[in-house]
Order: sequence, then C-alpha cells, then structure tokens
Amino acid sequence: MKHLVALCALLIPPVLAEAGEPIATGDLGLVVERASGSVLIIDRSDHGAVGRVEGLGDLSHASLTYSPDERFAYVFGRDGGLSKVDMLQQEAVARTVQAGNSIGGAISDDGKLVAVSNYEPGGVKVFDADTLNLVADIPAAGKTIGLVDIPGRRFVWTVWDTGEVFLGDFSGEAPVITALGNAGANPFDAVVTDDAHTYLVGLFGEKGVTAFDLWAEKPGPRKFLTDYGKTGEDMPVYKMPHLQGWAFTEGQYALPAVGRHELLWVDRESLKQVAATPVHGQPVFVIAQPASPFVWVNFATPLNDTVQVVDSRSHEVVATLTPGKAILHMEFAPRGAEVWISSRDDNKVLIYDTRRREKVAEIDAQAPSGIFFTARAHQPGL
Repeated sequence: MKHLVALCALLIPPVLAEAGEPIATGDLGLVVERASGSVLIIDRSDHGAVGRVEGLGDLSHASLTYSPDERFAYVFGRDGGLSKVDMLQQEAVARTVQAGNSIGGAISDDGKLVAVSNYEPGGVKVFDADTLNLVADIPAAGKTIGLVDIPGRRFVWTVWDTGEVFLGDFSGEAPVITALGNAGANPFDAVVTDDAHTYLVGLFGEKGVTAFDLWAEKPGPRKFLTDYGKTGEDMPVYKMPHLQGWAFTEGQYALPAVGRHELLWVDRESLKQVAATPVHGQPVFVIAQPASPFVWVNFATPLNDTVQVVDSRSHEVVATLTPGKAILHMEFAPRGAEVWISSRDDNKVLIYDTRRREKVAEIDAQAPSGIFFTARAHQPGL
C-alpha cells in the first residue's frame, strides 16, 4: 500500500510502527459506521479499507478530529463518549463517557487539549489529549453547539437555549471564559471560516445568520440574511443543515436556507446577499471543492439520493448526480481530485472523480455516515 512507503528522513522523522517500519498517515481516513459503533479505516490512495475499530458506542450523530501528527483520532459519540483511536495500531487506546448526550468537539491548535460540547447536562468539557483526563468543566445554561477551535489554544461555542456565544482561552494556568454577545434565537449550528477570522452562527428561532469577527479586539454580533424567506412559506425541516456544512469560495459564503430548497450566496466582506440558487431539496452539507469554483450539496430526506454541483461564479447548478440511497456526507481529497460520498442505505462509500464527475471506485461499509481524512488535522475549525 502507498501508505506503507518510507518517509524521507531528510524532511521529517518517521513515525515507527512496532515492526520498526516507517509509516505515513497522510492518505488515511475514517468512516463512521453509525449503526454498529465502529469506524472504518480507509486508504485514500488505494481506494480501500485497511481496518476497523469497534466498541465506540452510539455513533448515530458522530464526528471526529485528528491530532497534529495525524496518528490519533478523537471520536465524539452521541452517547457522550469520547474515544481516542490510534490510526497506526488500529485500536481505541482511551475512552471516557463524559456526558449523557454530546454533539461534537474540537482539538486545540497545539494538539494538547480536546474539547467536547454537550447537550446533557450542557456545557463544555476539556480533556488532556494524551490521557483524556479532565482539565476543565465549563457549565452552560443549556445545550452547547457549534464548538470550534481557533488559534492560541482557544475554543468558541454557542448555547442553543440562550443564544449566547462564548470564547474560552485555555492558554494559561486557568481557563478564561469571555461572553461575546447574543447570536439570536435558537442557534442550531455554527462554523468558523477557513482563515479563523469569522464565526458564523445559523439561527432556527428567527431568520438570519450572525457573524462574530474573531480578529476584532472585542468581537460582537453582526446579523445578516434577516430578510430571506419572508415571502413564501417555509417547509417542514426534515434535517438541520450540519456542522461545517457551509462553503467559503470565490469571496462568498454559500449557505443553506433553512426550510427552503435554496442556497444563499453572501459576499464575505459586506455580508450582503448576492444571489440565490434553487436546488433539489433542503441542503444539509454545502462543501467547497478544493482548487475549483464549485460547491457540492447533499439533501435532507426524502430527497437524499441526490448530490448537486453548483458553480460559485454563475450560481447555477451544473451537475446533478444520484450516487445512491441516503447520501449523508461528502469529503474531498485535499487537492480536490476526488470526492468520497457515503451512501448509508447501500452500505457503500462511493468515490467520484471530480473533473469527470464519474464514479471510479466503491468501498463496502456498515451504514456509513461521516467521512474524515487525516488532512483535517491541519485546518482550523476541523
């Protein structure tokens, strides 16, 4: 396999396996197998599965992040479980059930701390990345969502019940928690831009999105898109748009319109809407294809067998694909040559060439959902 190629000792020191063979992790990834509490280890270069790690609890709404060296994955389960998976040994080396219900997490930019946002009992817990020992327990007046890392061993999160946004600085001996302001009614999710400049919070209890300028000395809320959807009637929301499911491309935000079959395009500087794109269904993930002007979109049930490709220059749909049943997630190769697509009800991960937009391979998986390549280790907010 390509991931068993020796690293160049002149560039970086190798990570050694037990047998003494140098191993690289740059073309590996994990696929969440949501129904079986397992993750599938995949080799991106060889289009294959190389292992499976089981016993990770309830992964029905799971996400994960990677250590800076790409060796360890931290898997956040819906049952409050936090698991540390060794990509090289293909096993869980630590696990703690730290809450009753959790919704995701993040790792600090130096790789020393792992934070988890919780629904029950709410709040954020922070752990030592090596041992998973508890470092800090930050309470909240409700469910926490939209937890992201930003530079300087800091995290930002939002509280669904109150709309409050907080910044936690863990660079000193004791954490310093700063309230940044109120985003609005019932923030359903949040994401930080690819340059860690702006924290964007989507609102469910009212129309609009709220931006926080994290480079400002005193970040505060700035609402936009407050008028979208005021003409016409919203449809029932079958699945909320998802964490990190908003694209940043061509100087624009490509945002899902909650309760509508639309993408909304917003200028990153002015926060003014510049266009709207009618799409196949209610968008869930809107993800930018690297090194291209295109974004790829999947949709909520019952229209979740379809993926559409939209050109960010013309704001037009340029391709409609039907890869399989219950398309839950997409993940691009770091340079954009391929997109890997999970088809839960077909028990497949489908691999598409992004230039030809044709399937080139597939991998068997058990009810796959999230796909996460180790390249995420080097991107803020992922």
